[in-house]
Amino acid sequence: MKTLTLTAPAKLNLFLHINGRRADGYHELETLFTMLEYGDELTFSLIKQDIVEIGGDVAGIPLQENLIYRAAEALRPYKQSPFGAHVQLVKKLPMGGGVGGGSSDAATTLLALNTLWQCDLSLDQLADIGLSLGADVPVFVRGKTALAQGVGEELSPYTLATKHYLVVFPNVHVGTVEVFTHPELPRNTPKLSEGWTIDQTHNDCQALVKKLYPEVEKTLSWLLKYAPSRMTGTGGCCFAEFDSAQAAQRVLEQLPSHWTGFVTQSASESIAHRQLAAWRKDEVK
Repeated sequence: MKTLTLTAPAKLNLFLHINGRRADGYHELETLFTMLEYGDELTFSLIKQDIVEIGGDVAGIPLQENLIYRAAEALRPYKQSPFGAHVQLVKKLPMGGGVGGGSSDAATTLLALNTLWQCDLSLDQLADIGLSLGADVPVFVRGKTALAQGVGEELSPYTLATKHYLVVFPNVHVGTVEVFTHPELPRNTPKLSEGWTIDQTHNDCQALVKKLYPEVEKTLSWLLKYAPSRMTGTGGCCFAEFDSAQAAQRVLEQLPSHWTGFVTQSASESIAHRQLAAWRKDEVK
């Protein structure tokens, strides 16, 4: 029976602008996603029973609500294999941290089982399935640094130099729905103009989340002693960019004990995509 292990990468929203609110309640936004060389670890094993099992760090989430399970079941109509799958999860990314852990796990499941179950779907088809699971899933399916527009589904490739980051989780779980439905959330940032640069951007959710979650404000202030800091997505993870991994590591070593963090670098292509390509190459040998 075949086994495949992939890293489901974290992401950062380097900025997040909210341009307006549509009649259906969804928000028009612009955000820049970059993949990180750090994430959850998922091991996929084919099993004789035609079922999906999930083990490991499942945090007590009911199976039917688990995004890994939902992603697998969304692929079921396309499977050309008689086998089921067991997925073993090693969770490294915090839930409610704004680094895309659940969405990345779902996308990585789509990529892995598309191969193991011989579904033979294209990335476009997988991204469409992913969008039904969550707005951030398609960017992980495609696995590239991208500018997202619309409600997050319009993705355009974007080139960025490799950067080193310290990402800090202040151990508060911020609810995306709570932030996006809050009356104080700014919803009128103008669309990006031609020739924009990162230093002209910001995160429209940051001021509100700082107010609702003082620990996020403390984290941003602490990071600011070492480098410009910003919140990713709707929080609560915050990040700062450094010139080297060593510089970021030195700051991580001073992190207050009640927070957690990791040092990593950005990736122009998702580590999951690179691992999957290497696995396929080995299978052909």
